[in-house]
Amino acid sequence: MSKSTKFNLCSNCFQDHGLRLDAARLGIVDNSICQHCGVSSGRKLNKDLIDKLAYRFFVWGTLHRCDYGAAPRVQFNDHQTTSIETSPWFEADIRLIEKAIGVGFFYYGPRMWMVGEVEPLKALQKSKSKSRVIARIVEEYPDTKLTTDDIFYRIRKAPKRPTEFDEYDSPPTARAGSGRLDSKDFPVMYASPDLDICVHECRATAEDDIFVATLAPTRTLKLLDLTELLFEEHVTEFDSLDMAVHMLFLAGDHSYKITREIALTANKAGYDGFVYPSYFSLLRTGGMPFETAYGISHRIFPQFTDREKSKIIPNLALFGRPVADGVVGVQCINKLILSRVDYGYHFGPVGC
Repeated sequence: MSKSTKFNLCSNCFQDHGLRLDAARLGIVDNSICQHCGVSSGRKLNKDLIDKLAYRFFVWGTLHRCDYGAAPRVQFNDHQTTSIETSPWFEADIRLIEKAIGVGFFYYGPRMWMVGEVEPLKALQKSKSKSRVIARIVEEYPDTKLTTDDIFYRIRKAPKRPTEFDEYDSPPTARAGSGRLDSKDFPVMYASPDLDICVHECRATAEDDIFVATLAPTRTLKLLDLTELLFEEHVTEFDSLDMAVHMLFLAGDHSYKITREIALTANKAGYDGFVYPSYFSLLRTGGMPFETAYGISHRIFPQFTDREKSKIIPNLALFGRPVADGVVGVQCINKLILSRVDYGYHFGPVGC
């Protein structure tokens, strides 16, 4: 339970159905009469929980993604009065929240780093400057070891020969150049120690015949670890290599040309592969991207390190054909049956 024990509102106080459902998820089970609506059945909300509800609905709920980065359209604080346009069905709700926690809602003008104005990231998009930044990435990010005790998974949908080990190696040459890190004549095996993320990465559906190979290295492999947070002293987000790489791996397929060149450079530097953040990390962990405090990224603050790292689900990219080359062994192959899918979600406003 939050520190404040005085209940100001309950889930039944809200008219907007999405806001009401979010309030019910966040609220506390308590049979007391709500001091606002006079009903006992709603989940109760104190000021801390109302603040959290407002953040989820109006801030996270208005998050606008760009090619690189993202920023909310709406923010709130106790220094401003409400100036946003609202849909009629939650007009009364926003007034209720304003009064309950003493805030105003306004259109947010983000700091420009949040929408991709990061110098190393901009340099990566230019042919004349990208090689310099890629060299920095390979040099400044740490390496990690994948040992013979480390197992990981690779999923295939409807392989022609599901019991054959080579079906779980890197994709065939004809398909090279379609993924985030592979390119023509440069195959890459994609895998993960997180089986759930493997299922999501391969876009499996209930109709698919899914098979999973449990894999392990036959020798220690040296990987470039792009899941680490880089702490760059006296560097803001605008000049941060950490922020550039963070945004790069949360971007869509327009970023693939850059990430493929990073893979080729890492391979030339003697790495066996990458550990990199899954594009679906935030869906797996439920984290909000690019969180800030007063416009400063949480990734800048050492006290938020564990929280930021908890949002990252690691994927593995092993260069070449590791099964055929004998550096990865297949321990077993199983059929995978999807028996249930759970969705986590919350709501946001329309018209803000």
